[in-house]
Amino acid sequence: MHIPSEMLNGSICPVSAALAVTGIALATRFAIKSANKPDSLRFAAVAALIFAGQMLNFPVQSGTSGHLLGGVLASAVLGVPYGVLAMALVVAIQSLVFADGGLLVLGVNVFNMALIGAGVGGLLHALLLRRGLHRNVALMLAGWASIMLAATACSVELALSGTIAASQVLPAMLGVHALIGVGEALVTLLLVGLLDSRPASSGSWKVATPFLGALLMATVLSPFASAYPDGLEWVAQQYGFLKESAPLFVAPLADYAVPALGDSVLSTALAGLAGVLLVAALGALLARMLRTAAKPSLAG
Repeated sequence: MHIPSEMLNGSICPVSAALAVTGIALATRFAIKSANKPDSLRFAAVAALIFAGQMLNFPVQSGTSGHLLGGVLASAVLGVPYGVLAMALVVAIQSLVFADGGLLVLGVNVFNMALIGAGVGGLLHALLLRRGLHRNVALMLAGWASIMLAATACSVELALSGTIAASQVLPAMLGVHALIGVGEALVTLLLVGLLDSRPASSGSWKVATPFLGALLMATVLSPFASAYPDGLEWVAQQYGFLKESAPLFVAPLADYAVPALGDSVLSTALAGLAGVLLVAALGALLARMLRTAAKPSLAG
């Protein structure tokens, strides 16, 4: 659901960027004040798992594919503030390193996937749990809803940009993403169940499981992901607003490929490996900075 720069026009980009910055600032504040901070390595490993999961497109219907968003997964495992920050980190690296989502629309994509996907989706999950829903049902409903909410936001942004009428884009986007949301719900349930299992060595398990899962997805499974266009690309093809333009800068691993190796299995695997390691390293640094920032306030 990464929106490329050429799909949006006008003030929607700076307005969304301002909203995204405000939302990330609030998430950072809540993360610093949170009494339940995830371990730095745990945060890093889960962020890396979400990055790798988003590389695995699965076929949906009529030549369409979808992939994990991971917002509810992040918030369920890390807590909502940290879930938002993990998603924002992943989206930023995807844009800057892999040219997945344009630089000009980075704020829009952070707003849709981090603030709505992880933020609103995570809060919805918590609300459903408080209402007494079974844990698995709450996860699946919130995971499905996070996709639908993000798809709705994307549709509204496209309509406000004058790219396509709301009466056309909303039914098309929600129709295809209703099916993608089912995949999101199932994968969220599976991964949260795996990450929350607690054998005797629970400390190392909490870090090793998501990190090894990320490595497996990025290096072994991602080269064989579905080549069908994702939901947004499919809708853009159907209504003729899928365009290409020259990027503002050349991302080092654009399209999840190593330039010297071209479009090959090895190229995708190495790009995925680089992404997992980069997200994990920056994630650990970010989580450690948040813990350090929390110490003065706790002392006070």
